[in-house]
Amino acid sequence: MDEFASEAVANVLRGWALDEQLKDQVMSSPPLAAVAARIARRYSAGNTIDDAIAVAQRVLDRGHLVSVEYAGESVRDEQVAIAETDVFLELIRRLEASGVAGNVSFDLSHVGSLVDPELAMQHAKSMATALAPLGCTLMISAEGSDRADLVLDLYDALTSDHPNVGITLQARLHRSATDLDRLLERRGPIRLVKGAFIEPVDIAYPRGSAELHETYLRLADRLIASGHATSIATHDTHLIDSIIGRHTDLADAAHVEFEMLLGLGTDTLDRLHRDGYTTREYVIFGGEWWLYVLNRIAEEPRRVFDAILDAALQ
Repeated sequence: MDEFASEAVANVLRGWALDEQLKDQVMSSPPLAAVAARIARRYSAGNTIDDAIAVAQRVLDRGHLVSVEYAGESVRDEQVAIAETDVFLELIRRLEASGVAGNVSFDLSHVGSLVDPELAMQHAKSMATALAPLGCTLMISAEGSDRADLVLDLYDALTSDHPNVGITLQARLHRSATDLDRLLERRGPIRLVKGAFIEPVDIAYPRGSAELHETYLRLADRLIASGHATSIATHDTHLIDSIIGRHTDLADAAHVEFEMLLGLGTDTLDRLHRDGYTTREYVIFGGEWWLYVLNRIAEEPRRVFDAILDAALQ
């Protein structure tokens, strides 16, 4: 697959990821949903909290830290947002009961920010309070640039009373260098990602561009130098090697970790752990994995062939 074809495939997949009507059509069809679920299992722990905890324990056994997310986003019904928050709270209770100390990640739109920002605020506060005794972080995941101000405003309010709330910064967005100034004034950890959403060029650097590579390095440099709790969240080995080359003492830097997603970059993450770096694997579970999985395949369009193979398995 040449570069032009890869980018075309990636853009189609990212468009599908945001197409809620297409998602509903696929997931409401038992045969299509079954095929889609087989594809998703490469990148997700399964549908239940039990699945997530079992996989999280295996991550810890390999020597990594772990972050768990219950998949979902863009909830527009208050009762659904309440019910989904209850799942997060049960997840936290089960993590504590099982002795699995892990961060919990979530989209603010999953717990009601598109219904009422105050509703999402209350839900996030209850999750942060429940997670605090574990000594772990409630990590806000990235959403599209049209929601960036809403996410940052809620984060500012949350961290006033809950220092165990962190946030994700997308290097692709032109605004992120300025946003980082604001985030460094808060106490929560910062996860630095490239950014997976479809964005116009006047808002975001093109994926795969030299500008994105250099911007990620500059933001990582600032975070590492600041002493702020930082997660370098990328599977890009060129970026990782560049960051390690620029900061030769990272293995001794307690505030910096490398984070990768379940099913992606496993060998690289294990190698980093063996080399003495702090590492974390991100485990996602639940039935609403649509956006997450399609964006993961879009990051490396050759994964389409893996998806075809997975779909063919009975």
